[in-house]
Amino acid sequence: MLQYVATGVSVWLGQPMGRGVTNAGIVVEADGVTVIDTLIGGTRTEACAAAIEAIGPPVRRVVLTSSHVPYVGGAGRFRLAAVYGTSQISAHLDQPPNIDGYRRLYPDVADQFDDMAARAVSHIVTDAAWLTPAIIAVPTKGQIEQNLVVQVPGAGVVFAGAMCSFGVRPLAFDGDPAAWADALDRVIELGEIIVPGQGPVGTAADVGIVQQYLRACVDAAGDVRRLGTGPWERWACPEFDAVNVERAAMLAGGDRVVPPSMRPLLGID
Repeated sequence: MLQYVATGVSVWLGQPMGRGVTNAGIVVEADGVTVIDTLIGGTRTEACAAAIEAIGPPVRRVVLTSSHVPYVGGAGRFRLAAVYGTSQISAHLDQPPNIDGYRRLYPDVADQFDDMAARAVSHIVTDAAWLTPAIIAVPTKGQIEQNLVVQVPGAGVVFAGAMCSFGVRPLAFDGDPAAWADALDRVIELGEIIVPGQGPVGTAADVGIVQQYLRACVDAAGDVRRLGTGPWERWACPEFDAVNVERAAMLAGGDRVVPPSMRPLLGID
């Protein structure tokens, strides 16, 4: 569903909320369109792309906020666009996709991977930079080591992408919950209207709740039973709690491998 956010700024809202169901940002300028994240691929990206093409101007740029497949799986749909990402996103997209793993982790959208066409990053972003007269790409971290967010200063909008999930638990199996929570302070500073990678458009208050959740995962010290209570108890994907709590505790102990609690989500015994 395409939702107007501000003049020249819209979001394609992924519905219903759940594993692998993400949003895409659209910014229209004189020379064409910038798309922020490309959904998981397949019919979900195709529906979004059709709505974008109906606006009129061509898609000139794609900005990827993470290397995780729900944000990049559809990048191949925009074959003529320049693709912007961090060096980590670029390195991950240069690797063969793990289609079987994707299907197990995202069973509700498993059919979206049948015709996945990968796209490589063509422009690496290392510092905050104006990509066009309207948008700034801003490096950040937490969901992975090198994320991006996109600021539209004239509209007061921030496309937080993978850095924010409203109404859905984030998944930090290769992230850093503590660093992620701290980095969200900067996201709040960039604009009043926050477009998350998952869930409805929100504000700084919604980002603050994500920070509380991530810090609660850290404070649980490896025991998901000690995860504090909060609004996240009503969020989708409760199965991510154990992964996030375990990951935070492992990082505190200097261990950066993927948490064992991810194995059931990947269908591994």
